[in-house]
Amino acid sequence: MDCATLPVDKFRIGRYFCNVIEPESPSQNLAGSLVIAHPGLEEPSFRHSVLILPDYHPQNGCFGLIINRPMGKLVGDILKEKAPHLAMVPVMQGGPVGTDELLFAAFRWRAEKRIIECRHHISLEEADQLALSPQHTVRAFIGYAGWTGGQLENELTTQSWLVRRAEFPEILELENAPQMWKNLTSGFGPWFKLSAEAPDNPTLN
Repeated sequence: MDCATLPVDKFRIGRYFCNVIEPESPSQNLAGSLVIAHPGLEEPSFRHSVLILPDYHPQNGCFGLIINRPMGKLVGDILKEKAPHLAMVPVMQGGPVGTDELLFAAFRWRAEKRIIECRHHISLEEADQLALSPQHTVRAFIGYAGWTGGQLENELTTQSWLVRRAEFPEILELENAPQMWKNLTSGFGPWFKLSAEAPDNPTLN
């Protein structure tokens, strides 16, 4: 994996290029899926988080972005006038890895496949242009989530995460972020609904 970064203020603009290798069995392909923190997952970095997996390979590991943690900042607050079309794009807390990196991703709803495609680690220039496209939703992320080969699969086995397809474009709408984890978790059944609606434990804040 070759990486290149562009310094901007105190953050880096993350960009890398890689070949996505499909897993041997199509049933194992979690690309485009949502990974939702189990109600019992108390790790602060991921508690009540919802992540999207843009691409996936069980042997090489995978990469994810938290999509329900807006930081209350816009790209214009960080880059000033360096990317005019990105000025109103929200900045999200993408995960605990690479928190000195400002990463851009462009999401596109593919109705024929009922899937959200995600191009991540795109350049500042490409993100600025895609922000003008009505077919794309551009987001900026500080940090990301990463798993080594087999790590996510082990965590799924121990029920740290719930998985479902990202089958609706509304998942990217910023106003859905505060209730996203609760709404998605409740859809897994009565116990999950009760757990999702239970009062938050203040000792974990």
